[in-house]
Amino acid sequence: MADRQDKAGQPRWGAVRQDDGRWQVNIWAPTAERLDLVVGDRTLPMDGPTEGWHGAELTAPPGTPYRFVRDGTAYPDPASRRQGGDVNAASLLTDLPAASDWPGRPWPEAVLYELHVGTFTEEGTLRAAADRLKDLTDLGITCVSLMPLAQFAGHRGWGYDGVLPYALHPAYGTPEDLAAFIDEAHRLGAMVLIDAVYNHFGPEGNVLSQLCPGFFDAGRHTPWGAAIAMEEPAVRAFFLQNAEMWVRDYGADGLRLDAVHQIGTPGSTDFLTELSARMEALDLSRPVHLVAEDERNLVSYTGTGTLRAQWNDDWHHAVHCLTTGESQSYYAPFAVDPFDDLVTALRDGQVDQGQERPGGEARGETSHGVHPVRFVNANQTHDQVGNRAMGDRLISLVGAETAMVLHAALLLSPFVPMLFMGEEAGSRAPFRFFTDFDGDLAQIVRDGRRSEFPEFADHKDDIPDPNDPATFAASRPDGGLEGDAGAWRDLTRELLTLRRTRIVPLLAGGYGGAEVTRAGETAVAVWRFDGGRLAMCLAAAGDAPALPGGFEEIHARAVPGGLSMRAGIGGQA
Repeated sequence: MADRQDKAGQPRWGAVRQDDGRWQVNIWAPTAERLDLVVGDRTLPMDGPTEGWHGAELTAPPGTPYRFVRDGTAYPDPASRRQGGDVNAASLLTDLPAASDWPGRPWPEAVLYELHVGTFTEEGTLRAAADRLKDLTDLGITCVSLMPLAQFAGHRGWGYDGVLPYALHPAYGTPEDLAAFIDEAHRLGAMVLIDAVYNHFGPEGNVLSQLCPGFFDAGRHTPWGAAIAMEEPAVRAFFLQNAEMWVRDYGADGLRLDAVHQIGTPGSTDFLTELSARMEALDLSRPVHLVAEDERNLVSYTGTGTLRAQWNDDWHHAVHCLTTGESQSYYAPFAVDPFDDLVTALRDGQVDQGQERPGGEARGETSHGVHPVRFVNANQTHDQVGNRAMGDRLISLVGAETAMVLHAALLLSPFVPMLFMGEEAGSRAPFRFFTDFDGDLAQIVRDGRRSEFPEFADHKDDIPDPNDPATFAASRPDGGLEGDAGAWRDLTRELLTLRRTRIVPLLAGGYGGAEVTRAGETAVAVWRFDGGRLAMCLAAAGDAPALPGGFEEIHARAVPGGLSMRAGIGGQA
């Protein structure tokens, strides 16, 4: 049950059951003089437009199909909670499950695990994934970050081509399955974040462009097409209400916000602050956590309200260039002196802070002194693995020993760590770009993918076809487990136990800043907190420096003649 309007006074998008049992169905289509609503075998004229909104009230059982009709053409509801088939099928009147109570977890305890439902298990469903959650929580994972769940065209895809943001992708299961997944995670003590894409729609099945073209700003463009007209209150409401659905109705603990630099006008953060306020206004008995992906490196809006942190690709780029020697594309600025960039990342979180950078444009703002928990660091993500031509994981590029050192450095640093599915067990399985398009669109995607990598210009056909089911199947992490999987799991469990017992208690208190000293290709980092100090020593080749005086070593790991690290805990200086 829901109010007819949201907190800002906007009607609620889609079909929402009211307290009297009737359905209120709304859509914003300001250029439509008339819309009809086909419900089962009935056709109802919709009221409006009033300030662009069309609405109708009706009585029907859940599961009844319905469509909007404009100028004789029938369309699914762009705010459909569930489809009767693919993205072009009729929508279904749907009661969402009620979220169960749980107290949540504070953000400093977060250890994220990025999971793609379709490839995480052989079945590719939320039910099957739920059966594996205990394996993750037993290792020390405290937060599962689900890649996008919104319905997209076809069965297979990363999820970033979604076109029905309110509808769960049917290949993953039902709304009840998602609620059960979240309940099981909570029972095991883990949070759940859902990846929300509020910057574009996919290329197939985007009915908004036909039903309400004013949803888009034809004068501005993103890498994926016309920009979304976020200046329109009804458009903002579409996404704000969507966020409320995932968090309030399904019980998710928050959202990972995709590519927020493409939301609104360049440099704007007003949608993010409004979203944060809307999450606070839900007044739940648990904390809500929003994590942004922002290529602008604007960190100042995090740490307030429910905006907890940002993905910090700078950490990834520094360790990747240091250990692989790669320098192509966006790695170029980090390939000049990757160890120095790693020093900066240890001290400040972000490397790019508005200064001029070799081989790249200046971006970002100062992050010096920002609490480390406002950065989510990862050695691998779906982007950094999947956007490679062959989808190779870091372990396949640098070897297991070096990957283990990086694993320890990630999990024992004060920044919020994130593992990509399979990383906890040393999986070598690639994660490739895969889709499920037909006809001309399939060929466009295939050709586009193969033109992205100039190093494959003479053998483009070696790049896996995104539409081949085998490309999808090869991306399951279990298929890449080797004989050292048990050792990897033991290491992950050991490191996350140390994090929980020795590091997290420090993160909950005030932060006094960091000092990092570099000597050649070695560095010693010390982070100061109200409750004590954390130190990490690194060497690009050879033995890591000794810990400063007054520190107890909690872990050390080295590759003979290669990368090495040690970490320690100390009291106040």
